[in-house]
Formats: sequence, C-alpha cells, structure tokens
Amino acid sequence: MANYSNSLYQQLEEETGIKTGQLLYLLFSVLRVMGISYNIIKPKEVAKLHPLVNIHDLVGALHLPGDAVVSPPDVNHALAVAAAGHGVQILDRTSVQQVVVEKGHVTAVETDRGTTECEYFVNCAGQWAYELGQASETKVSVPLHGCEHFYLLTKPLQEPLPPGSPVVIDMDGRIYVRPWQGGLLSGGFEKDPKPIFTEGRNQLEIQNMQEDWDHFEPMLSALLRRMPSLESAEIHQLVNCPESFTPDMRCLMGETPGVSGYYVLAGMNSSGLSFAGGAGKYLAEWMTYGYPTANVWPLDIKRFGNLQSSRTFLRHRVMEVMPLLYELKVPRWDFQTGRQLRTSPLYDRLDTQGARWMEKHGFERPKYFIPPGKDLLSLDQSKTFYKPDWFDIVGAEVKCCKEAVCVIDMSSFTKFELTSTGDQALELLQHLCANDLDVPVGHIVHTGMLNERGGYENDCSVVRLSKNSFFIISPTDQQVHCWSWIKKHMPNDPHLHLEDVSWKYTALNLIGPRAMDVLAELSYVSMTPDRFPSMFCKEMSVGYANGIRVMSMTHTGEPGFMLYIPIEYALHVYNEVMSVGQKYGIRNAGYYALRSLRIEKFFAFWGQDLHAFTTPLECGREFRVKFDKDTDFLGREALLQQRQDGVLRRFVMLVLEDHDTELDLWPWWGEPIYRNNQLAGSTTSSAYSYTLMRHVCLGFVSPPPGPEGLPTPITPDFINRGDYEVDIAGQRYPAKAKLYPFSSLFTQQQRRKDDIEVNLQGK
Repeated sequence: MANYSNSLYQQLEEETGIKTGQLLYLLFSVLRVMGISYNIIKPKEVAKLHPLVNIHDLVGALHLPGDAVVSPPDVNHALAVAAAGHGVQILDRTSVQQVVVEKGHVTAVETDRGTTECEYFVNCAGQWAYELGQASETKVSVPLHGCEHFYLLTKPLQEPLPPGSPVVIDMDGRIYVRPWQGGLLSGGFEKDPKPIFTEGRNQLEIQNMQEDWDHFEPMLSALLRRMPSLESAEIHQLVNCPESFTPDMRCLMGETPGVSGYYVLAGMNSSGLSFAGGAGKYLAEWMTYGYPTANVWPLDIKRFGNLQSSRTFLRHRVMEVMPLLYELKVPRWDFQTGRQLRTSPLYDRLDTQGARWMEKHGFERPKYFIPPGKDLLSLDQSKTFYKPDWFDIVGAEVKCCKEAVCVIDMSSFTKFELTSTGDQALELLQHLCANDLDVPVGHIVHTGMLNERGGYENDCSVVRLSKNSFFIISPTDQQVHCWSWIKKHMPNDPHLHLEDVSWKYTALNLIGPRAMDVLAELSYVSMTPDRFPSMFCKEMSVGYANGIRVMSMTHTGEPGFMLYIPIEYALHVYNEVMSVGQKYGIRNAGYYALRSLRIEKFFAFWGQDLHAFTTPLECGREFRVKFDKDTDFLGREALLQQRQDGVLRRFVMLVLEDHDTELDLWPWWGEPIYRNNQLAGSTTSSAYSYTLMRHVCLGFVSPPPGPEGLPTPITPDFINRGDYEVDIAGQRYPAKAKLYPFSSLFTQQQRRKDDIEVNLQGK
C-alpha cells in the first residue's frame, strides 16, 4: 500500500499541478512492507547523510533511499482537485448524522444539509469512525480508539539541513525527526500514551487539546541525545493532536459484516498518509468488483467482532498498542491487555495445571503447560529469535501425542449449525463448498468454501448430523468472516436457519494411540477403527454425560478424537478423561505442540498458508474438490480454467539442512525461499519438527517469468529438481523441498538407523 501511495502522490503532482511535497524521505517505521529497496550503512555514512545525528553509539543504520515525505494538506488538496475533475461532488462543513439502512442494505445518508440517497457508504471518519458507526439505528462496530500524539516544531535552523536530508528514526529513543520549513519536526511513540475521547460523541474539540511538556520530556531528552546540537534551536510549538489506533496495530478496511454496502477505512495507527493511496485503491476495487486485487485479510474489518468494541477494552489495548510501534516484537509475542475476554469453562482448571496462554479473536488458548518445578517467571519473560525456553516442554507434549495420549482444549474454534426443513441446507452447502457434502449421516468432510476466483474464503470441516442438519467447524478467527460469507449467499428462506453455536460447546482434542483406550473405558463402546472409522461422528455418552459429539479426527494427522461437549458437562468430561487417562500416560498439551504436528504433516492452515487468493490446486488439495458433483459450486469454473492453463505457484514443504537449532536464528515465517540462487517465494508457516529433528518451513514457490515476461506454469519437475535455500536474517540454509510430507520417509530412515545400532551392539 505504501508503494502505491508513493507513486500516486507523484502522479497527482503531474496531473493537477499541485505540489504534494514529494522531496524528502518517509518514515521507515511505518513503511515496513516488502519490496522496498534499502541499504545497511555504517555510522560514518549516517553522518554524511545527516550532519546533526550523533553517531558515537551507533553500529550501523538502515537506509531507505526510495522513501519520501509529502505534505498532508497538499495531498488532500490534490486529491480533491483530481476527484472534482472526474465529476465528484464534495460538500465541506457537512455533518453526517446517520446512515439509513433498510433490510440490511445502505439506502441513504442523513446530514445537516438533508438526505442523500446512496448504494454505498464509506466510514472514513478517523477519530470519529467508532461514534459514527454507533450513531445509526443499525449499529456498526468500528474497533478503534484515540490517543494523544505529540510532536515538536522548531524555528528555522541557523545552518539549514542539506536538501534531501533523510528522516531519522531512533527506535531505542522512540522518536522520529524530519526537516520542516527550514527547521525540524520531531515526535514519537512513548511508553505511557494518553488515551482520549473515551466518552464518545461528547468529546473535546481537537483545537482545545493542550501542550504537555512533562509528558513529552522523555522524547525531548531522546532527541537531544541523538542530535545534541539542537539544544540551541528555538522552539516554535509543541503540537498535541489525536491519532486513532486499532487493537492489533493494523488498519480497518472492507465491507462490514452486518450491513451490505457499508464500508470502513479507518484506524491507520499513525500511518495514514503512508498507506492512504494503496488503501483507497484496494477499497475502490472491493466496492467495484466485490473483492480487492490482493490478499488484505490482515486488514479486513471482519477479523474483529462486536466483542472487541468495548470502550474499556479499546482504551486499555491502545495504551499497549501505541508503544509497540517502536518496540522490537519477538516471534509469537502476545498482547497483555484486554485478556480473559473469552474463556473455556476449563480455563481455571488448566491455569492451575501450568497453562501458559495466547489469545486468538479474544479467546484464551493454551500454548503449552509448564511442568511442576520449572521456573515460571523466566518462561513468561522469554523473548528471543533463537531457540525458546519452551522448546523441551513442547517436545515432551509432542512425544506424548505420538506415544500415549494428550488432551488439548480447542474450544476457541468457530462452530455453526445449519439446519432446514427440506434440502435447503444441503443445497446451500453444495453451492458454497468444493467438496461433496451429500454423504451419509455421521460422515465428516474436509472442504473449502471458495470464491468465484477459486480462492479460499473458509477452510472447514462439515459434519452431517442428520439428513437436513450440518455442523460446521472453522478456524477461530473465521467467526465473523465465515458467518458473513454464508449469510451473504443464503436465500431468504424461513425454513433455512444458521446458528453460531461456538459458545455452546467445549472442544477437547484427544491425540495419540491410547486415545481410543481412554474413550472406550469412559463410554463402554469399542473405539477401534473397524468399529469407529476415520472421519466419522457419533453422538454418545462419555462418563456420566450424554450427547457428546465424538469425531474421529484430530486436525494434526495423528490418531485420536475430537469431543464436542455441551458446556455444562465440560468439567465433568475433562476430569473423567484425565482420571482414566492416567494409566495411559495422559497429559495436557497446547497449541504449540499442535502447530508442530500439523506442520510436519504438511497441513495448510487458513489465515497463514491459505487465503482468498490461494486455490486448492496450488496447495495440493485438488482431492477435496469434486468437479463432478451435481451442484455447480462457487469457484468451479475458475478452477477448471486453472487446471487447463496450469498452476503458477505451488505449496511446498522444506526441511532445513545445516541449520543448528541450538545456535542459529530460527525461521518463524515470512522468510525468502531461493531456488537455484533465485528468489522463488516465501515461507508462510514454520515450526520445529520433533519427529524429523529439524526445522520445517511451509510456503509457496513460483517459477521465473517466461521469455516474454509472462507467468510460467509450475511443474513437479520444477519443484523436485531445484536446489533450495531459506534465508533467515541474511543467512541462507539449504533445504529439501517436497510436495508431500517428509514424516514417513524420515521415520523409516530413523527406524533403519536404530536397527543398525541395535545389531551392532548385539554383535
């Protein structure tokens, strides 16, 4: 988005003749996007680029030569002139009172100048987007909150900076400095921000916000440490202005889940001007074509629900978010505020047994369990890009999953029930899903819900509970998005009903070869594969509790079962499972073990490996697409065309070689993949495989363009005959790439190795 903004502002100057200030460099900290050229430079080179910078404590710097600074008023004026030239009518000094919604669709906007009928409405009200969303009769959730933001302006310096002097970002000092009208502008993101406008519409006017020199003092001290000569500079003004922030530091854009035609573009987290051009482009595509031309799921407003719109939650969360803009974020870090918002009935029970928690869509999920006697404090504070302190703990949980039985609380998963009086539910799912849902009662089907381009809108498991009733299981953060996608395509039929039952069921995942023994004792029913086949669901008793949905799947490829338990029975069933399981070596496990297991089995996950621009043919899931079923499903034509033309990229599994788990930096995700010394793609998931005893990366690779610059279809030979490397922080590590899991191959090799060692010892 930043790259597009950069080119747009240059184009505006050429088109309108209005100078937008495209002369200097933009802030590096708000342009952390891939594809921007940069240089690592030495301190002496820093001094040459910016004579005011104190370099005595520097070891180097990152220089972005292609960045620029623009003038916000000039950009706004240029955009307005360009829009007016294309027929856009602009009404300034006009107050929006509410958006009129009829039957779930935007129909008009009421203002203090009258009512304007419209088909689309974009809430880009910035600081007031939250209040505007709440003002209408049909309320729209826009989760953002304002904080005071301070920056200092100096009068012109006695010795002006050379033209083209770059913006200086001092991450440790939490400040930025850039030229401004012959002087300097310096602001920052302090550790103790001041939230504002919590009371809603009855808020202070922006112009009444006051200077606060005591609050700005740490940033002023950091400025003078980095540029000591500024001590003699004359201060023009300390500006206090509001900035809005979102719960996860990413902006909000897209169509809202509850109202058709109501779009949002807000919550820019102090990066508004940098991303405005690109964000506007994607939103315009969204409104015109029904989707943007790039994967913007990390920015989609549907990643949040109403539960993240509490004013108290937002106030506390943005106080944590704002300082994070200038802090080093280690892999798998977790927000500390706004926690324990959604919890399983087993939360307290698991917490007392050493659970350490992560948060997903507001839901607390166990990462791993600290055994008795471990140093809890040091584990909680472990921050590293290298081997983490939880390595051995997760390894023990994985081992138990493979050799005995583990229980993982997976209650956070999204769960829907779709029912009808006739065949309406089946017909809808057959249209939405690529796989065939017309299966016998009790069968489970893994499937994708695709868009018209053949990309994944949802990756789910569907259980046929009865002839006209289906149970849909989706990833945790799909709760709002999946609901919206299904409702968007549901006919207006009173005999067809969709219900979100996520809160009704506690989900326990029993993983391991002894899982069948535990359940057999608790149910007095044989759980062997011949009696309880894979991908099958039965409603049965577990302990004293009746009506438990037991499913023979685990989401990891290991043997085991999923138990969907009505919440009133959750504690009883968990206690019974743990009690009976003692003789089989049962233990709790967390999502880190689950992640390791699914990655070594080459299982793709929605939101990480799969998104709206990933098709089943690109990720080896064509077997889950039933082209010959009676119903013409969404995305079918696009997939048939892709199958005919050839796939341009493929999902691969890479096992690192010559990588020292103890000493080398770990891969986490997003690392470049090289094939034959050429950039071929990037990783989307990474984990240490305790089975293979190596790191495994999943990601997509593409062949280079053809002779005329056209995309080239990818073939298995291209994958198999290449020499691969994964780049981790500038160090490349050789990797073996495959289109199928390594697990069985390495397990056989390990067994042969063990047999040889046993024979040698015997001799």
